[in-house]
Amino acid sequence: MRGFVVVFLLGVLYFEGSVSKESDPKVQVYSRKPGEYGKENILICHVNGFHPPEIGIELIKGGEVIPGSVQSDLAFEESWFYHLTKHVPFTPTKGEEYACRVTHLGKTKTYIWESDM
Repeated sequence: MRGFVVVFLLGVLYFEGSVSKESDPKVQVYSRKPGEYGKENILICHVNGFHPPEIGIELIKGGEVIPGSVQSDLAFEESWFYHLTKHVPFTPTKGEEYACRVTHLGKTKTYIWESDM
């Protein structure tokens, strides 16, 4: 029994050390359909490969948060890095900028949606 406890504790220490590394998120901002001005669409922000799991995601139009967005449940990959997706219906308007703002480990970065128009 004592051997099992030692092996278990070593495993926990190894596991904690292997996932305690910080990893910045990889971010993709895209729309469900090709962008067309005046046509309803879905703005999507997919964030993956980050650790620790505490993260903030906001979908932005002209610098303001777009209300009514929906976020997936936090999930992790085999490597224990996390991923999330947030989306919101939107209708692209000429001259407006759409983006995803991500805050992780105290750093905030904005990723601009590149339309196909």
